[in-house]
Amino acid sequence: MTFAGVMSLIWLSGCSGQAARFGLPEPASEQAPVMGDLWVGFWIAAFVVGGLVWGLIIWSIIRYRRKDGDAEVPRQTKYHLPLELLYTLVPFLIIGVLFLYTIKASDQVLSQESEPDVVIDVIGQKWSWTFNYHGADDPEIGVDAHTVGTLEKIPDLYLPVDQTVRFNLDAADVIHSFWIPSFYFKMDAIPGHPNSFDVTPNRIGVYDGKCAELCGEMHAAMIFKVHIVSQEEYAEYIRTLADNGNEGLVEMPQTLKHIVPSAANQEEE
Repeated sequence: MTFAGVMSLIWLSGCSGQAARFGLPEPASEQAPVMGDLWVGFWIAAFVVGGLVWGLIIWSIIRYRRKDGDAEVPRQTKYHLPLELLYTLVPFLIIGVLFLYTIKASDQVLSQESEPDVVIDVIGQKWSWTFNYHGADDPEIGVDAHTVGTLEKIPDLYLPVDQTVRFNLDAADVIHSFWIPSFYFKMDAIPGHPNSFDVTPNRIGVYDGKCAELCGEMHAAMIFKVHIVSQEEYAEYIRTLADNGNEGLVEMPQTLKHIVPSAANQEEE
């Protein structure tokens, strides 16, 4: 079987089995396959280019090896303009194609709805996450609520399935990175520079979330659990948070008081 045939089989098997997707986790959002296809496409391009280069190297070694009885070395060519143009232009062509597909994927992933179904504020702080759920304008929920993670308590993030979620990202101290691996996407939470993106979860289940930016001593503790649930279960969870004393939206100074009590004491002094 040719090299191209092997790569075609790998490509065609990309929709079945985790190993066939080069170790990518099961996609859990509508946007994830866009990033997954781009990533797999880059690997295929790398394999094709690598296979071609290694093939030419091996062919040259075999074809032009010095045979017994050869008195002279092969003819030496100092300049070969067509070949030099070829290996100069082809890399630019490859880069151009990869860049085009990267821009197309980026535009798809970063596009935002004018009116998302759900809005959640995400605040990164040393060393956990705060999630603010905007639900007061939703007749099925009727209240805003929040959850604040600590070093002792890993926070939970609830998302309704098949609903467009707008994440508004900010940070209370240093740069963090909000990452849900099963969404195949991450975005930085930068102090004083709010970021946002939309995502549509489409697979019910529990997934891992973490900080993807080396933010300091307890960076490894900045993990959370993502629960993709039905719309009814999502609304019930927000109402339960409010009933348990977590009604309203938490501002960043309040968040710091939950995470670093000493900082709050210094602020009061």
